[in-house]
Amino acid sequence: MKPRSAAAIITHNSAGPISACLASALARCAEVLVIDNASEDGTPQMVARFAGVRLIANRSNRGFAAAVNQALAALDSECVLLLNPDAELLSEIDPLAEACREPGVAAAAGKLVDELGRPQVGFNVRSFPTPAALAFEALGFNRLLPSNPVNRRYRRLDLDPDRPAEVEQPAGAFLMLRRDVWRRLGGFDESFHPVFFEEVDFLRRAARHGYRVRYVPAAVARHRGGHSVMRLPPGHRQRYWYSNLLRYAEKHFGRGALVAVSAAVLVGVVARMGTSLFARERFEALAAHGKVIPLAAKFLVSGSSRAGAARSAAAGSVG
Repeated sequence: MKPRSAAAIITHNSAGPISACLASALARCAEVLVIDNASEDGTPQMVARFAGVRLIANRSNRGFAAAVNQALAALDSECVLLLNPDAELLSEIDPLAEACREPGVAAAAGKLVDELGRPQVGFNVRSFPTPAALAFEALGFNRLLPSNPVNRRYRRLDLDPDRPAEVEQPAGAFLMLRRDVWRRLGGFDESFHPVFFEEVDFLRRAARHGYRVRYVPAAVARHRGGHSVMRLPPGHRQRYWYSNLLRYAEKHFGRGALVAVSAAVLVGVVARMGTSLFARERFEALAAHGKVIPLAAKFLVSGSSRAGAARSAAAGSVG
C-alpha cells in the first residue's frame, strides 16, 4: 500500500476558519503541518489544540512562497497537499495522490466549491496568464466585461468542473505537489512576496520542463476564499497584487510584452488611485498604490526582462 499524503497549511491571521480545515485534514492525511506566518489573532494557539497537527510558528511573515518551501522541506511524503486554511476537505484525497504519482505529472488539483456547493469556476483552474490577460486584469476589463474572449480563456470558463482534465494553472488553495519535482525546480520563488503569483510561476516553470498538471474533480474541498488576503491592511492587497504581477511579467515575458503590461499597470493604478479618494481609508490606499508606480515606470522605460531571467536561472536547489 502506497503511503498516504501529507497536508501543508500556511496560515496568517486564520483563527476563524482553521478549525474546520484542520479537522478535515486530520481525517484524511497521514500528516498535517501548519506553517504560521506571524499571526496576531491567536491562530497558533488554535492550531495547538489539535492533537496530531505539527506547528511551525514563524516570528515574521515570510510570505506564502517561503512558507511553502519551509513546509515541503520539513515533510517526507512523496506528495504534499497545499490546503488553504479557509478550505475544508469534503472527500478523500487519494484520487489526487494517484494522479500526482503518474509519470510526468508535477501536480494535481481537486474541485473547489463554495459554501452552497457550487464549483468555483474561474478561480479553481485557469490558463497561464498571457500579456493580454494581465493587461486586461490590470485595467479592470475582465471585471467589467467578464465574457470577453481573453478572460474566458484565462479563467477557463469553458471547463467542465465535473470532468477530469489536463490543465495549466490550478489554484494553490487545493493543490497537491510532487516533492521531487518541487526540489528539481528549486522550489517556489520567494521573491513573490508576500502573496500572489507564486504558484502560477512554479507551475509555469514545471510546464517548461515538460511536466503535466491534472485536474481531478473526484477530490472536493469547500473553499470560503480570500480569508487571509482580505485581512491585509488597506491598499496593501492591490499593492502586492500589482507588484507581483509585474514581477511575473518581468520573469516570463519578452521586452515588448513587459512594456505593454507595465503601461496597463500604470493606467490601472492611476485609475484606482482616483477611486481611492472616496474610500474610507483613502490615505493608506493612496500610499499603497503610489508605491507601485515607480516599479511599473521602471519596467516601462527600460523594457528589460533581464533581471527576471537572471532570477529564474538563479533559483537554486531547496533544502
